[in-house]
Amino acid sequence: MALHLSPPKLVLLAVHLAVKADIDNLTALASHHGSILRKDLLLRILLTYLPEALRTSAYVGFIQNIHNGAFPEVDTKGIDCSSVEGLTEDAAKKKVKKLRLLPLTFPEAPKEAAEDSTTLFLFRRSYRVDEESGLLRELPALLTPFLELSPCLRTFLVSAILPLLRRNCEYYPQNPIPHTLLEFQQLPERVAADLLLSQTGAREEDLSLIGRDLRGLIAPWRFTRRRGKDSRQDLTVNDEPGSEDDGGAQEGAFPGWDQVLQWLTAHASKNWKVAVGAIEQWNGPEDADLGGWAALSFSYHERIHLEQTWARASLASAYLIPEASNLALEGAYNIVAHIASLLDQDHLSPLENAVAILPPLAEHITRAIASPRNATYMRNDLLEDSNVLTSPTPESTAFLRALILSAFLLTRAGSPCTLRRAGELALLEDERDQRAEATKLIHVLANNGPKTDDKFWIKARNEILWLRDWGVEDSWGESEPDVKGIFGQLKKENIETEILKALLTNTRYSLARLMYEDSPDQPLDRKVLQDTIYATAMTAYDNASNPNRTRGGLKKCDEILKAFPKTIQKYDVDAQRIEALLQATHALSEFRLVLKQGEPFTPVVLRVHKDPISIIDKILEQNPKSYTRLHDLLDLGARMVQAGLTTRDKPGQCHHVVISPEEEATQRVTAERRITAMCVDAALTEDDFETAYSYVVNRLISPSKKTTTDATIEDDYSWKAALQAGKYRRTARTVRPTHIGTASGNPEIRHLEQRIECLSTALRIAPSPTLQEILNAFRRAEEELDAAIKAEAEQEDAWDAAGDSIHMPGGFNPPSNNKPSTSTAGASTASAVRPASSSRHHQTEEAPMSLFDLSRASVLSAQRNLTALSSLQRAIGKPSPSPSSPPPPSAGGRSSLDQAPGSNASDNEDGQPKRARKRDQLREAAMGTLVSGVGWLISAPVPPADKE
Repeated sequence: MALHLSPPKLVLLAVHLAVKADIDNLTALASHHGSILRKDLLLRILLTYLPEALRTSAYVGFIQNIHNGAFPEVDTKGIDCSSVEGLTEDAAKKKVKKLRLLPLTFPEAPKEAAEDSTTLFLFRRSYRVDEESGLLRELPALLTPFLELSPCLRTFLVSAILPLLRRNCEYYPQNPIPHTLLEFQQLPERVAADLLLSQTGAREEDLSLIGRDLRGLIAPWRFTRRRGKDSRQDLTVNDEPGSEDDGGAQEGAFPGWDQVLQWLTAHASKNWKVAVGAIEQWNGPEDADLGGWAALSFSYHERIHLEQTWARASLASAYLIPEASNLALEGAYNIVAHIASLLDQDHLSPLENAVAILPPLAEHITRAIASPRNATYMRNDLLEDSNVLTSPTPESTAFLRALILSAFLLTRAGSPCTLRRAGELALLEDERDQRAEATKLIHVLANNGPKTDDKFWIKARNEILWLRDWGVEDSWGESEPDVKGIFGQLKKENIETEILKALLTNTRYSLARLMYEDSPDQPLDRKVLQDTIYATAMTAYDNASNPNRTRGGLKKCDEILKAFPKTIQKYDVDAQRIEALLQATHALSEFRLVLKQGEPFTPVVLRVHKDPISIIDKILEQNPKSYTRLHDLLDLGARMVQAGLTTRDKPGQCHHVVISPEEEATQRVTAERRITAMCVDAALTEDDFETAYSYVVNRLISPSKKTTTDATIEDDYSWKAALQAGKYRRTARTVRPTHIGTASGNPEIRHLEQRIECLSTALRIAPSPTLQEILNAFRRAEEELDAAIKAEAEQEDAWDAAGDSIHMPGGFNPPSNNKPSTSTAGASTASAVRPASSSRHHQTEEAPMSLFDLSRASVLSAQRNLTALSSLQRAIGKPSPSPSSPPPPSAGGRSSLDQAPGSNASDNEDGQPKRARKRDQLREAAMGTLVSGVGWLISAPVPPADKE
């Protein structure tokens, strides 16, 4: 039964019921008063007064009834009309005019919804529910029953409500987008895309959900939104190439899609895991989750365009991965494999399988791809159609795949390499850059590789050779291939050389000999193989820290040379020199040697030293008594000469210097003299004059003993050493001789005699400009010797006089009246007494010696010294000045050393008396005394004596 109310009151009652959300009574009221409560009026009342927080299920059926214009028959008895019954008609009319019902139309309404009030209501109701209550979850239930009413409703639900609902309520409710539904629809597409993906991959635990976001946010928002703007299209399949929409897919036909591609490439350079996850987890634009409310498809050209742009962005993302790690490169390889599958190219095996197989990829890459001018495309214009590197073609994917495998091999070996770096090596074709990278790789393998695994080294060699040509076989032709690997500018010989060095460094001698000496194909020429072996051996030598050849680097150097018996022969000059170097270095291990404070001696110091012979001087300084090992030091110097250390243009090139045997002999003689001189100086420094004297008189060559070759060799060491020995003065620290032999028993006289002999040697071998200095020293030594002899004679005379004053029983004393008739006889008599007393004196001080030994030794020593001094006088070419006063007839006088033995100072050739020098008189007196006293022992004639 209908209510008897006026139209204004019915409208006010309907509003009252809508405000209270009394949908049942409102339905009953509309079913009995449809002529007044028309469709548009009811929808406007609901839009204006129905609470937005009301659950959709409570009123969606009523909206369907309104849209259909059919209401169920419901009794109106339960309707409470008290709210309007007391109103007058005028008051009711006034209230109706003040209702201000919202219109169904709005500026943002789709064109195709303008003629349908229900569609308009659903749009506006959705916006109001979102704005007033934020209940986006209620909107799908509101729109789903009306999806068939208008295509724009389906587009609205899928492209706007569904992405925003998932983004804010399902996926990331803790970080919602701060925009209403209407505002979200009005955002610029780049901004909207960024907002939808702002939380995608932001957390490490969400990396597995990247594909979900692209599938559930981007795909519904982007690819249905465009269709919603064109009333002539809907979400139906139109996939035929010949359809009328074929020309509709152009660049920019999908606004916002470019922003998604840029988002992908941006994350590839910042967080490559996000980019790799997006590509691996999403199969491209056709992979969409529309909530079951639509079936997304594209026209042929649209699908091709979207696939091509997605594939290009994916390849660009691989190039942009900045990390050089196995995981990052594996992700890049997965990108290539995924894109190859998307483009229906050949299936790619997993990365580990590809690395194990090392497929020949060069044959699939054209020169147009591997051109140097394309290097800039790895950094710029990655998403442009002109970029051939990111173009989704089989050639570009093969090239990228080769780069990934190359970078992975380098990184896995321990030489990190990014994909872009590998691309630069291959495209720029810089030989120096490639050489540096190859050397680095082989060096890392040599340092980190296993020492006992030959399989590892065989595999490493194959991988390095593959990096050079990407699988191109040399046997395919004489010409160079168009496409080369990242080491393509390096000669295969150079790479094999470095590999051989690595094998030898890691003591894989048997494998190296098998590959490079015993192999039938002979990867290296014999000369190159020899040079490489020598260079590696010297590298081991240079890296050694112990000079002992049985340990460390020297042992390795020796083993390397012996590992190739067919290539390195013992008679090879270089092999002999390295052997001499090893011997010289090993000899140094026997001494304590520090060249720099706090730095122990290392073998490389010897090889690069500018003056290796000077190291022996350091040995003599730091090792006491080492000068006594003259033979060892001379042998060390000879080894240095044989090793070529004394002749080289640049440090460290001893085995490359070629010298003639004559030059080597000259250097050997020079080294021997220099080392001998060093030992003389060292002995003098340690106050061992006896050893220094022995080296001077026995080791330093006199002019008469020099060969023709020796005479042409400049010697600036021997005469200086002899001069220093001659200048040495005996002190309390001077080492005493172990035996005297035939020398004087007086230590001071003996020392002066030895000094004079050293100075005589210096005079014989010194150059002319230096003679004056030596002569000065010689004269001073002579004067000291004369004084010493005179002092000794005076002491002996005093001793004899003291003995004569004692009258011994038995008549042994000579009669006091028996005096010599001449001075010669008196000298002879005195001399006869002095040798005996001197003998007794020396027997007491030094060692027992017979009268015969003493007398014979004295005469021989005198003759030797006088002969040497006579030779000296002839050498200098002028006699020494002599004093004018005649000498006293003392028996203790010492003969001069400036005249030859047997000279007579009595008369000259004209019969005129010649002025006798003091030293000549002393010599004659000494010789007369010796001959008269003990001359019979050496069969000397006895001079006549006066008989009384």
